[in-house]
Amino acid sequence: MAERIVVCALGDSITAGSPGYDPDPAERKRRGFGDDPESQWEHWAALLDPRLEFRNHGVYGQRTDEIAARLEACAAGADVLVVQGGINDIAQGRPVEPAAENLRGMARRGRELGLSVVLADVLPWNNGWPDAEPQIRRLNELVHELAREEGVPLLAFHDTLEGPERPGRMREEWTAEGDHPSVAGYRRLGERAFRLPN
Repeated sequence: MAERIVVCALGDSITAGSPGYDPDPAERKRRGFGDDPESQWEHWAALLDPRLEFRNHGVYGQRTDEIAARLEACAAGADVLVVQGGINDIAQGRPVEPAAENLRGMARRGRELGLSVVLADVLPWNNGWPDAEPQIRRLNELVHELAREEGVPLLAFHDTLEGPERPGRMREEWTAEGDHPSVAGYRRLGERAFRLPN
C-alpha cells in the first residue's frame, strides 16, 4: 500500500468549504452551512491521490494573523502544510502587505517544523468586485513573489476560478453566492490547482 501523506489544510472559509461545508459541526449549525463533503477542494484532491489524508483546519472569517495563531496546533502530525488566506484581511479594510508577511511567516514556520509547505493565492471575489479587485491583485502579486523567494509551490486558486470573459470574477457556475466556490468550483480547485511539492 502507498505511504500515507497527512496534509494540514490551514486557512479561512475557502479551506473550510463554505457555504456547502464546514469542518466544525457547531459552526455548520450556527452559520447555516451545509454538510456536503464535496464542497471542499480537499475532497476532490484526495480522490485523485489515495495517499492523501486531509485535515481541514479552515475557519470562516479569519484573517491571516488569526490563521497564523493556529498553525502549530493544527499542523501537529502533518507531513504537508497548505496555507491559504488573505481575503478577510482585504474585506476588513486592512493593508495587504502585512497579510503577505503573515503568509510568509507561516511558510517559514511550517518549514521550521519539518513540513513541506504549499501556498495558495486569493480567489476572485464577485461580491467585492470591482472595489476589492486592486487589493486582491496586489496581494496575489506579493504571494507569488514570496512563494518564489521562499522556494515553496504556489496553488493558482485565483486563475483556476477566474472567468476569462469576466476578469476579477468567478464564473457563475463556479461560485455558490459570489463569495465562495460552488461544489463545481471546489472540484476545479482540487482537481486542477492542487499539487503536492516534489
